Amino acid sequence: MQPLTARQGDTVDALIWREAGLGAGSIGAVLDANPGLADRGPILPLGTVVMVPISKAPEATRQRPLTQLWD
Repeated sequence: MQPLTARQGDTVDALIWREAGLGAGSIGAVLDANPGLADRGPILPLGTVVMVPISKAPEATRQRPLTQLWD
């Protein structure tokens, strides 16, 4: 588990994306690891510590095919 600390105006998805490189698919695991976190509302209070399960392959490192506008 990796502890992350919320900044002012952070949501769970913004926090885990910025600090751990995890996308929307990881929110369920984060909420499971932090009972009561969803009760704090959509904007986390400043300084809230969120425990993030460390995954072997974060979503941010996956390769996506490049799409060109004029292909």
